[in-house]
Amino acid sequence: MKTLDIIVILLTVFIFVGCEGDNETVASHQNRRYLKVPAHFPPVPFPPDNQYSDAKFELGRALFYDRDMSEDRTIASCSHCMIQRYNFGGNGPTSIGHNNFSMVRNVMNLTNSAYRPHKFWDGRAKRIESPAYRSFFLTSVFDSDTNVINERLRKSPKYGMMFEKAFGKGSEPSVYLASLAIATFVRCFISGNSAYDRYINGDTNALSPKAKRGMNLFFSDRLRCSKCHRGLFFTDSSYHNTGVTTHYFDFGLYYITGNYKDKGKFLTPSLRNCEVSAPYMHNGELETLRDVIEHYNRGGRPFINKDTLIRQLNLKENEKTDLIEFLKSLTDWEFLNDDRFKNPQIN
Repeated sequence: MKTLDIIVILLTVFIFVGCEGDNETVASHQNRRYLKVPAHFPPVPFPPDNQYSDAKFELGRALFYDRDMSEDRTIASCSHCMIQRYNFGGNGPTSIGHNNFSMVRNVMNLTNSAYRPHKFWDGRAKRIESPAYRSFFLTSVFDSDTNVINERLRKSPKYGMMFEKAFGKGSEPSVYLASLAIATFVRCFISGNSAYDRYINGDTNALSPKAKRGMNLFFSDRLRCSKCHRGLFFTDSSYHNTGVTTHYFDFGLYYITGNYKDKGKFLTPSLRNCEVSAPYMHNGELETLRDVIEHYNRGGRPFINKDTLIRQLNLKENEKTDLIEFLKSLTDWEFLNDDRFKNPQIN
């Protein structure tokens, strides 16, 4: 790996802290039972109005898996489409909500989302709390009457004490406070113990020869993958049209900005744990990592706003295999099987 790329990774640590610092405060990691952050990661930013606590984490975890959050109890709360073994994402082209309602986009995973300045493929949310709250009443997600859920939470013998521990004596259970607890739980989805992480932290044997060749290709000026998938989190947190489709059914960022130049642009996803995050792209069209490599190798599809970085790569077969091996080295199996994040009713 080039010295410049290592510098970029280090700078990313400071940039992410700086970007979040205007609106969020950095959590102290001392005496935090559940909040575990790799030494080479920046501290996790938490909003001033929703600071971390162990009690809030425990409440958020219970709510994340609880069918009672759906009025008719058919949706297993957030875990319905945010599944730990799939990198806290889904495993279908698009997410399926209440009454089998099919969304128009692939699920963007929640892993390391605490560090992302923007959420969703079009960046429409800045705080995790917002989608956590809206999911309760959106007809396409939980389709719940918040008054019904508020009453259900208040009558629960379990939740009364948990809400008081999380938010203070006299705190009444509510959907609003539930969304704060869920957001706290989600901010702790920190993944940074892959073979690649061990390699950049000094273990030169952590990567196979094929993965090392793939890494060199990934960071090379020839392929320029790291122009967008860069830094510690393998994303520039920006938006690009990568020529995934030729149709105009989904304008992406344009719906948020109204700028014609943003048509077909979507947020650069992180590549961490991408091995288990299939299918890929905003529409879930590409089923395997091989499909993704082939897409970029042919230069994508024609689209009026396609990014100029997307062009034919002329990769050889062994280079494709090496790239896939490197992408697999970004998988953090410890995180994907961590008991901290599993359903407390089952675990």
